[in-house]
Amino acid sequence: MTDKLDLATPNLVNENIQKIAELFPNCLTETADGKAIDFDLLKQELNHQIVQGNKERYRLEWPGKREAIVTANLPTTNTLRPIREDSVDFDNTENLYIEGDNLEVLKLLQESYLGKIKMIYIDPPYNTGNDFVYNDKFKKDLSEHKLESGFTDEYKNRLVANVDTSGTYHSDWLSMMYSRLKLARNLLKDNGVIFMSIDDNEFHNLRKISDEIFGEGNFIDVLKWKRKKQPSFLAKHTAKVMEYIVVYSKNQTLLEKLSIEGTSDSTKKVINISNNESKRKFKIGVRVKLDGEGIIKAGRYTIKTMDVEYLSDVRYSNGFTLNDVDVIARFSTSQTNINTYIDEKLLFITANCGLRRDVSQEEIGKRKSITDLLLDWGDNQESDNDMRDLFSSSEFFDYTKPTLLLKNLSKCNFTEDSIILDFFSGSATTAHAVMQLNAEDNGNRKFIMVQLPETTDEKSEAYKAGFKNICEIGKERIRRAGKKIKEEYNTKTEKAITKKTTEIDFENHENKNAEEFKIQNSKLTIDVGFRVFRLDTSNMQDVYYKPQDYTQENLELFADNVKPDRTADDLLAQIMLDWGLSLSLKIEQITIAGKQVFQVAEDSLLACFDNGIDENFAKEIAKLKALRVVFKDASFKDDTAKENVKQLLKQLSPNTEMKVI
Repeated sequence: MTDKLDLATPNLVNENIQKIAELFPNCLTETADGKAIDFDLLKQELNHQIVQGNKERYRLEWPGKREAIVTANLPTTNTLRPIREDSVDFDNTENLYIEGDNLEVLKLLQESYLGKIKMIYIDPPYNTGNDFVYNDKFKKDLSEHKLESGFTDEYKNRLVANVDTSGTYHSDWLSMMYSRLKLARNLLKDNGVIFMSIDDNEFHNLRKISDEIFGEGNFIDVLKWKRKKQPSFLAKHTAKVMEYIVVYSKNQTLLEKLSIEGTSDSTKKVINISNNESKRKFKIGVRVKLDGEGIIKAGRYTIKTMDVEYLSDVRYSNGFTLNDVDVIARFSTSQTNINTYIDEKLLFITANCGLRRDVSQEEIGKRKSITDLLLDWGDNQESDNDMRDLFSSSEFFDYTKPTLLLKNLSKCNFTEDSIILDFFSGSATTAHAVMQLNAEDNGNRKFIMVQLPETTDEKSEAYKAGFKNICEIGKERIRRAGKKIKEEYNTKTEKAITKKTTEIDFENHENKNAEEFKIQNSKLTIDVGFRVFRLDTSNMQDVYYKPQDYTQENLELFADNVKPDRTADDLLAQIMLDWGLSLSLKIEQITIAGKQVFQVAEDSLLACFDNGIDENFAKEIAKLKALRVVFKDASFKDDTAKENVKQLLKQLSPNTEMKVI
């Protein structure tokens, strides 16, 4: 570093380039003068029409790149419909399984899960010439452009064969991946990470488009995973035993060291105080208010008061001392866990920038950085065994990944209280690994699986066993794996309780200690359920979106703009997505004044789709002081009744926001 002053004012152009690059890293390019913005690409990001440009620059180009950008940015009116009959423990689980085209699903998740995903793992088509890619054909007349709901045939399947003799062999694959990775990046937390499995066919192209989408500076590493124990004797030149896992971060300065140890994910939880920020502001996870009262406030979690003796043991910057007033922090964990961390003295204050988890000194010796060579993280033989243990056959699905690989990837980046997303879910190995890992280390990871219901070949073992598409295999694997994990977990817990209570009695402690231990441990649970959603067209009639296109002859469509085959569950899911609420939030059904009301996350949202909404009903629902209330437009007698209810709610519950559909 030079001691020479530059004696110049800040370079505002460079600062503006940096700001644009943070929003659109794919628009950053190089010129003879250094970094610059590719204005053709920037114009494409801000335009629904295809913008042509022929200026030479350093970047990866292929036929269809601009179409991929436009396709990713196009809005969608599609929705996700809950399928209770395929779900397990629908009302209580926080895990999601979504059937449908992952491009459309990623669009639908943008508001509800923006910046909330800690880890993404994908195992996309490798483009070997024998597999399929999504058919995202772009139509120049955007007024006629309508994205499919994710299916054709029975499911409106959008997959097409991508043979290596095709003139657009690499281009089709690049277009498919580019639009999906652009949307996926938005979902990652600032300290989030994405792992992408790939082989030699498209490794070089995946690196290039990932550099554009995530930024070269956020490249972490390429891991080499040994997928075969023995090489093939039929190899033409060299026998391939390795595959790649390409790793990128959302912001590499905030990503923890990727490290692992053999027994658990137990770590200290750390609040870091930065000299470069407002001393009491932190930016990662869930908002937490430390006010000394122990009261959970709307949209926040509360840290209980920590005593001065405890605080005196922690590190702090420039003499700054944390008091138990007005301290806002952010955690990616629950209120229960926060309280536990404090009670067990696992919460510490440090002087580094931002809030993050850190490894305690006593755990440093147990954890070590992962290497870029993964020799003992499972292989194809073990993945076959995983399937055989559950289905008595390993032939239902080709090229599955071993659960050990996904468990270790999940462990190495501190996901114990986070959401893990896999939008090329396949046989649902990721979901299996998440549940297994939670059972092993008492974590609270949640998964979101997304998979197109690609039909199985009628000659395949899976089809003969009754699985008509890939989603049926994935869902059944989660059911069977969850049941098996739960049984093993309960057996292990019972043995631990028996052993501990015997030790307590042996030490002549009071019997009540043994009983308290039994009660405490019997409450330990793991979530092996999942809510199933299926991508479909909007629940609303077309008149809902374009009323100006209809004449008096179509007035009957205005009477109830909800499609006749849609249920209250369907409407609630679309409302939650539109309002940016997580689909895993607790949903309860209550009765108020004789009407069915959906209560989401207690007071976060109340929804009622029954007819006859009036002032008497408004008075009752106002008592709950919900943040949001939603009704059907057709539920009111007329516009006057609707306005009266709105004004009454505003008077009785000023903080309640009312909307209609």
